[in-house]
Amino acid sequence: MSRRLGLSDGVPVYINIIRNPLDRLLSYYYFMRYGDNFRPQVKRRRMGSDMTFDECVEQGQKDCDPVNLWLQIPFFCGHSYRCRQPGSRWALDMAKYNLINHYLLVGITEELGDFIAMLEVILPRFFHGAMELYLSGERSHLRQTNKKESPSEGSIKKIQESTIWKMEQEFYEFASIQFHFQKRLLFQAVDSLEPGENISDRKSYLLSDGKLYVPKEVQIHYEKVRPR
Repeated sequence: MSRRLGLSDGVPVYINIIRNPLDRLLSYYYFMRYGDNFRPQVKRRRMGSDMTFDECVEQGQKDCDPVNLWLQIPFFCGHSYRCRQPGSRWALDMAKYNLINHYLLVGITEELGDFIAMLEVILPRFFHGAMELYLSGERSHLRQTNKKESPSEGSIKKIQESTIWKMEQEFYEFASIQFHFQKRLLFQAVDSLEPGENISDRKSYLLSDGKLYVPKEVQIHYEKVRPR
């Protein structure tokens, strides 16, 4: 992969973040009609249409077609034509394989702060101070759609009946489980530490569950080797 990117030495570090597929589709649907607070002056291609997501689903319009959910799987799958075939089980399996084998960390947008905290611990050279900036900065990287209506249970049910939603949701849940697994390996809750354990040299993080955590100490084990 590194050679295909034009890198002769070293291996790039891959990180990414994904979103609940239905939330992403809903947000994009209304974003194309009402824009966001980042660049409100930009005219989006669906501006002027006041059709709700529910009405779109009821009428079977293209903008809410479940095929539009097929985005995160092909991205992680790669460049094969099979990755672009909506509903491809091969593409889903390849996306899972690449996530596990080629990505250092893949976060979820619902726990963005935790993702940043993990990056600060794992890659301090690049992300030192990132958490402080995230909490105290203007958060210009966070965009909010100007208008968004929650879908009805009927619309949600109809979308969730599709094979594409089921596969994208499976991938999202797979990534979420892996993310939480890595988080457990990396952090330890302060209230679970042994009494008197010194953590003065470790930075603490308030994560999304409302608890205070510190990075776990790196355990190095030495074994005696008998000379032969």
